[in-house]
Amino acid sequence: MCESRRGNEERKGMEQIRIKAEVRTEMGTAAVRRLRRAGLVPASVMSMDKSGTKLIKFNAHEFLLAMRGRSGKQLLVTLDMNGTEVSALLREMQNDVLAGTPIHVDFSEVSLSQKVRVTVPLRLTGEAVGVKLGGGVLEQVLRSVEVECLPTDIVEKFDVDVSALGLDQTLFVRDLQLGDKFTLVTRGELAAAVVKAPEGADAAAAGAEAGEKAPEVIKKGKEDAAAKAEAKK
Repeated sequence: MCESRRGNEERKGMEQIRIKAEVRTEMGTAAVRRLRRAGLVPASVMSMDKSGTKLIKFNAHEFLLAMRGRSGKQLLVTLDMNGTEVSALLREMQNDVLAGTPIHVDFSEVSLSQKVRVTVPLRLTGEAVGVKLGGGVLEQVLRSVEVECLPTDIVEKFDVDVSALGLDQTLFVRDLQLGDKFTLVTRGELAAAVVKAPEGADAAAAGAEAGEKAPEVIKKGKEDAAAKAEAKK
């Protein structure tokens, strides 16, 4: 077993992203295409109680600058709607297949004082002792975990130190030490990472064991043959 490393004693949430947006009245395929040609991104914001959705739009270039260096899939943003600030989670972003530029973004309004459920990627750090000394192979079984936390505490990733993981040892979700700000939703019995024995090691061990037993089989075979020959005489 091994424990994950917190990195810092207190995990810091991501710096909030501010986006200037305005209400969108344009609807329909043709109207949305005109928006994109004008350098705008159509988007929607689901209300906190999920009772309705507000249509918005914002400048594509400014949005890309605000998103630069962000790798998380669920980010906390502040939408500046003509002076009215709305806290929201970026839930999904659709990109143009060829250009890679955003063509539509979905947000969900949140309260900064209420916990939300998000999926956070896991990044393995360190060199497992089972790999360094035992020649094993580190395999990351789980790429992300689901947690509950306040919107301001959302992080882009969890760094998990696997240095203490030995040969044929498994790091389970329940072993992750994420801090008091996060409540794990993913089942604890799931494996997050494992150090497996080198490929072919089991076969080699089986072959060695068979080799040790072979002389006994040959010896026994010779003794049986001698006994049969004596009986014939």
